[in-house]
Amino acid sequence: MTAEMSILFRLLVLYFWLQWINEGSVFVTSNGRGGSGNVISGTVFVNGTAPIGSTDDNFICATIDWWPPEKCDYGTCSWGRASLLNLDLTDPKLLNAIKAFSPLKIRLGGTLQDNVIYETNGDKNPCPPFTKNSSAMFGFSKGCLPMSRWDKLNMFFKKSGAMVVFGLNALNGRNIGPDGSAMGAWNSSNAESLIRYTVNKGYTIYGWELGNELSGPGIGAGVAADQYASDVKSLQNIVQNIYKGFKSKPLVIAPGGFFDANWFKEFVKQTPKSLQVVTQHIYNLGPGNDNQLMNKILDPSYLDGGQQPFRDLQTILKNSATSAVAWVGEAGGAYNSGQNLVSNSFVYSFWYLDQLGMASSYDTKTYCRQTLIGGNYGLLDTATFVPHPDYYSALLWHRLMGSKVLSTSFSGTKSIRAYAHCSKQSQGITLLLINLNATTTVQVRVSTETSTNGGLILQQQQRAPRINFSTMSRPNSKTNGNSREEYHLTSKDGNLHSQIMVLNGKILTLTSSGDIPSMEPVNRSMFDPITVAPFSIVFSHIPSIKLSACK
Repeated sequence: MTAEMSILFRLLVLYFWLQWINEGSVFVTSNGRGGSGNVISGTVFVNGTAPIGSTDDNFICATIDWWPPEKCDYGTCSWGRASLLNLDLTDPKLLNAIKAFSPLKIRLGGTLQDNVIYETNGDKNPCPPFTKNSSAMFGFSKGCLPMSRWDKLNMFFKKSGAMVVFGLNALNGRNIGPDGSAMGAWNSSNAESLIRYTVNKGYTIYGWELGNELSGPGIGAGVAADQYASDVKSLQNIVQNIYKGFKSKPLVIAPGGFFDANWFKEFVKQTPKSLQVVTQHIYNLGPGNDNQLMNKILDPSYLDGGQQPFRDLQTILKNSATSAVAWVGEAGGAYNSGQNLVSNSFVYSFWYLDQLGMASSYDTKTYCRQTLIGGNYGLLDTATFVPHPDYYSALLWHRLMGSKVLSTSFSGTKSIRAYAHCSKQSQGITLLLINLNATTTVQVRVSTETSTNGGLILQQQQRAPRINFSTMSRPNSKTNGNSREEYHLTSKDGNLHSQIMVLNGKILTLTSSGDIPSMEPVNRSMFDPITVAPFSIVFSHIPSIKLSACK
């Protein structure tokens, strides 16, 4: 058989195999969820020739905001004592939640940051907190950060090992016009005072970010792109001057706003050497009181629409002279504090993990979730500091998904969201599979394209019965070449509004000392399909799949 005929024969076999897969191979099982349910087959295709993007090793980031307890939305006040000014830094659950990431990036900032004054040495003026003022921008007066509080925050972050990004007030010195335009240059003196104090105290800051949501027309106020670029150059000069002689200097980050193509293009063009990170904010689910919020999260087509800002920013950066990289500086999904029992419940992990997968595939280096604590979208409960489901989703991503991103697609159903990365600190790849369907179990086969022979290695897997965690082995040693590790995430009692996460059939709950519980996988034979139950999420670490993209 000639080489050409051999290749043709392979392609014909592959074609007929794919046709069989695409038909879905539907059959009915009496073991389905809630009685009888469909079980279909599907295939996840992973291109292993080269990565399509890369993230920071510490891709996961979370925010702490400035909102006082009086911040209310739609008649509900969900912030409690979660502000930078009043958060209880002595609760061991908060410390343990951050330390579990070793390290966690934390962005300090939010809407009120452009109304914050920093206390300075020798300043005899009072340093008041935010107070409610309906005539002021965002409904609150200017607030002040006491240096005594800044000291406590930095001591806490050092103890927790957090990588801190601090959002600076970018409206200082400007006048706000009737149309919301912020006129004049940034007065950097107060920010410079804070930075000098921070350095003199020996506190480590990973990045200084200028402004919050002032890009384009802005939220509350907007700054023109050319003026913002000039202000960023001022910040860069301050950082270079104060950190002169330091081996490692903090990143200069901006603008921390919503994507506006023309504005961002001009801004990036004018900051080719003064900016290291370009940040955008994501609230693509709409307002927190939207009664269609659940339907949006469960709609694959709606989730697909979330690609655009990642793709557009990536294009601008690629076509510019800048070496700056893209971050999501704040993303809460639903704005105005989210929605109780949705944005703090199991169902939100569908949106959140899909966002992480999507953002990383467009070379986004860091993704900051709004919030670590506060509002209805906190990873931790505002009152108790107990983790919500998304906390565990974020922690598993952080531990399993490496920095190299692999091109991934899925055939068989639109209800499966599929992403793959080279595994973190281990061989092989890690798959993320999200099943948005309420009644259908999907048996997933894995196909990888390699550069060694230009063909496909098909991981042939037979149909398996509905997953039973009690019969699956728990890892007590490294997996062998014929097994993989799986982490199946489900909601308690199948309730998507549940705030309790279940891993491999066991409820995740803090230990008696407030520590994060261990999150152990189950081992599964490589010859079995990956069973993705209805309304569930699966991380699968497959050490035996070695791709050229992961070398």
